[in-house]
Amino acid sequence: MRPKKCWHGWGGTTLGGAVSFNMMLSIIVPVRNEALALPALLAQLLPLSRHGCEVLFVDGGSTDASVAMIECAGFKVVHSLPGRARQMNAAAARANGQTLLFLHADTGLPPGASDCIDQALSGGLHCWGRFDVCISGRHWMLRIVGLMMNLRSRWSGIATGDQAMFMTRAAFESVGGFPDQPLMEDIELSKRLLGLSRPACISHCVTTSGRRWETRGVWHTIFLMWRLRWAYWRGVPVDLLASAYQ
Repeated sequence: MRPKKCWHGWGGTTLGGAVSFNMMLSIIVPVRNEALALPALLAQLLPLSRHGCEVLFVDGGSTDASVAMIECAGFKVVHSLPGRARQMNAAAARANGQTLLFLHADTGLPPGASDCIDQALSGGLHCWGRFDVCISGRHWMLRIVGLMMNLRSRWSGIATGDQAMFMTRAAFESVGGFPDQPLMEDIELSKRLLGLSRPACISHCVTTSGRRWETRGVWHTIFLMWRLRWAYWRGVPVDLLASAYQ
């Protein structure tokens, strides 16, 4: 199926019939007790900030040194009620960029990520997208997990937060932002955004930590996530799924 063409109101400006997306990128990072992951992320985001990207961290009630570390690095911290969806919505409301990138604290961007996003949205066919993901860790199966996530996302048009979802502000606001639910907020947002366009799938990989899989067991986590997604598609209340996930 050919993707629907996004209208210029998604955030581009028309120049000679083409759509230009040389708009400020706002990078939104939800955090809660992420002190271990923050040093690497802060070091990566500083150059992007110096080159004009807005970086907003949104804290959901950290009790470790997360907020102090972020402020010491010179970044702005937005405070919110806990819950990833609530945190990201709160930061999006404060962001100034016309393009929004939602980045997990344990995920690193590839070189040239902002240019990749600009190119992905510039043709007018897409108003949102995501990166391919590679999962770091010792277990060999993590490479297969990342590959399957990318293939499934290309087939279904559904992205996950681990893939660093991005979109124009107009698209984000058009679908009402992230749904206020404790789990699968990325899946639900993807379903809503599919009503606007297919996602742009950037083949350059973001690298996300495999700690969740390695801590809980790789095979156990794979089967758990498939079971939760299947239950979600069947309409099981998301609060029950969140309890099973925890």
